[in-house]
Amino acid sequence: MNTPGMNTSDMNSSDMNSSDTGTSEAINAIEGFLLLEAERSAACARARMFSSGLPWLTDSQREEVERHYADDRLTVSKAYLERVAARSAELRAEYEAVYRMLRRRLVAAFVVCAALMAAVATVVGAGPAGT
Repeated sequence: MNTPGMNTSDMNSSDMNSSDTGTSEAINAIEGFLLLEAERSAACARARMFSSGLPWLTDSQREEVERHYADDRLTVSKAYLERVAARSAELRAEYEAVYRMLRRRLVAAFVVCAALMAAVATVVGAGPAGT
């Protein structure tokens, strides 16, 4: 973290990484809060729409039905989002593994090409053997 009188260049990379991690976590928390509030608002609106189709309900019954409906919708949304997050984590792990394998192949191909070029340069640089 920056302190008064401290240059960013004075910070080591672990300080920067922890700062980035903290910022990332804060952004994730804000996004989660906003997502929850949007979902809660949508659930309440949907519950009001549902209960408006039941004109025989008293006010207290309507509030109870709306509360149960909104709670149920939030529970379903949470379960869905948890499944999406879990699948996202699985896909990330798969893609990272593929990326690592491709990177290893690329480095190996580069090393082989560099060795071949060095061998060719050595052979060409040596010139004809008979002169």
